[in-house]
Amino acid sequence: MSEIETAAAPTRSGFVALIGAPNAGKSTLVNQLVGTKVSIVTHKVQTTRALVRGIAIHRQAQIVFVDTPGIFKPKRRLDTAMVTTAWGGAKDADIVLVLIDAERGVKGDADAILTHISAEGQPKILILNKVDRVKPEALLALTETINARVAFKRTFMISALTGSGCKDLLDYLAEALPEGPWYYPEDQISDLPMRQLAAEITREKLYLRLHQELPYSSHIETEKWEEKKDGSVRIEQVIYVERDSQKKIVLGHKGETIRSIGQASRKDIADILGQKVHLFLFVKVRENWGDDPERYREMGLEFPRS
Repeated sequence: MSEIETAAAPTRSGFVALIGAPNAGKSTLVNQLVGTKVSIVTHKVQTTRALVRGIAIHRQAQIVFVDTPGIFKPKRRLDTAMVTTAWGGAKDADIVLVLIDAERGVKGDADAILTHISAEGQPKILILNKVDRVKPEALLALTETINARVAFKRTFMISALTGSGCKDLLDYLAEALPEGPWYYPEDQISDLPMRQLAAEITREKLYLRLHQELPYSSHIETEKWEEKKDGSVRIEQVIYVERDSQKKIVLGHKGETIRSIGQASRKDIADILGQKVHLFLFVKVRENWGDDPERYREMGLEFPRS
């Protein structure tokens, strides 16, 4: 498209929700499409807890990607809140991208998602992720099987990790979204407040460092954010766990573990802010925080009453 054609083209904007089973690659794909980290990524399933919106500009379109929690059969109150939030994000979107891990195919949570999504009225796009790990003939068979169940408008085969196929997806979305003004300033990449994004980054480092040892019963809040005269920022965060034994795990021998988590988090936060960061982490025990409505509001989730 020439500069004259681009200038004459109408602006488009809209919300594109990504739904899928845990660890299908939604957060990795959002980061890839936006071009920077807006959603945390770990090997731990159900890492994403609330809706995270990443904003991409492509051609004349502003595409607001909504990264949703992985959809699975809930067992706890927090699980229920996350799954409810995920389906709510899909209902409010202009277009829904259904992400399927091509390696795992259609089974378990992915199978249940396809059954549910078939009744949703928005335009639906099938995204097969991790296609570089699957033989072409198996991909074609998988595509036929899924499209026989749900009326998808298009199918894209991508690798969220490498970016393969992502430009084609952006090209399509930039034309498919409705005409209209942009929702956000051109230089904004997320609607997540920096205090909350900083807490999410620390949670990512916590999970990466303690993947096998720490259960999901941990929550991080940014309690202090102070801009210093020298251009740096002082951040104080509290890692809440449910038991003293978990606190000991997070601290580690002579504080080694929490120092490692802090160093990794500080680097990422500084890279995003473009300024020097002084990060101080504290660990506190808050029993049964998973049943505290205030913690859900802090995470951007609706508290399930049952």
